[in-house]
Amino acid sequence: MSRSKVRELQAVDAHGGGDAAGRVSPLSSPTDDLNQQIIRLLRDDGRAAYDIMGQKLGVSGGTVRNRVTRMREAGMLRIVAVVDPVAVDYEADAMLGIKTAPGVGPAALAHRFESHPAVVYIMWVSGRFDLLVEVVCDEETELASFLDEHIHGHSDIARVEVMTRIGMFKNQFLLKRHVP
Repeated sequence: MSRSKVRELQAVDAHGGGDAAGRVSPLSSPTDDLNQQIIRLLRDDGRAAYDIMGQKLGVSGGTVRNRVTRMREAGMLRIVAVVDPVAVDYEADAMLGIKTAPGVGPAALAHRFESHPAVVYIMWVSGRFDLLVEVVCDEETELASFLDEHIHGHSDIARVEVMTRIGMFKNQFLLKRHVP
């Protein structure tokens, strides 16, 4: 292979996480063993120092930084902050089981809710509901206002079941459990 072709493949790999054939580089692949270990550490603390992570994994901090950068550039890793509603002591939270009105798609209704700050979770589901929507509020009056303003009396909702929290048995609060 010519030197120019090698440089071209390296450039594609460095900027897209894959080679000219679209294959994912092992350095950015979430199936790579080191990357899985890095992801596990980031799940515990998304702000962990790369040098400390490297010490735990037996590699340099630069290696960890490079792996994280490559996984992020390849679109295979996103580091986000997630607020646990139980830990911040919200006074009211509820899971809403929503059946959309005939002719209304779940995505359209989800889009209506997604920008509301009290809505922390929207999932399209099968079964008797079309959507599960979790709402967390500072006060019970805020939850009641949300239901009055955004749920009850809206023509895009056929039926809603409001399920409020009585107790919490497990709250792992992970975005995804398994990395492919």
